[in-house]
Amino acid sequence: MNKNLTEKIIGAAIEVHRTLGPGLLESAYQECLLFELKRLNLNVTKEIALPIVYKDIKLDHGYRIDLLVENKIVIELKTVETFTDVHSAQILTYMKLGNYPLGLLINFHTKLLKDGIKRFINTPQ
Repeated sequence: MNKNLTEKIIGAAIEVHRTLGPGLLESAYQECLLFELKRLNLNVTKEIALPIVYKDIKLDHGYRIDLLVENKIVIELKTVETFTDVHSAQILTYMKLGNYPLGLLINFHTKLLKDGIKRFINTPQ
């Protein structure tokens, strides 16, 4: 199921990129991808707040997941020249904090979107 789901997400992202091309703000791609995923009848929410729990305190001013699909796949969107280790660390942190099994880091600032997609798996320690 997850493989089929990631294929649908990547297909929707490619459709958005094919239609809009590179060069827009991240928020534009987020709204368009949200639209495409909902058209596929997927359960998708945006800007999911993830609190940070440190010892005995919960900090509600934590992180925000760009998109969460079917409550299992974290999608982090970027419009950058190239991914850095910080981008990878960011999505891995979101996946760990929310205990989500899969993540897709998608960079819309590429000529071919397939060159701007990284898949992550949350392996329990």
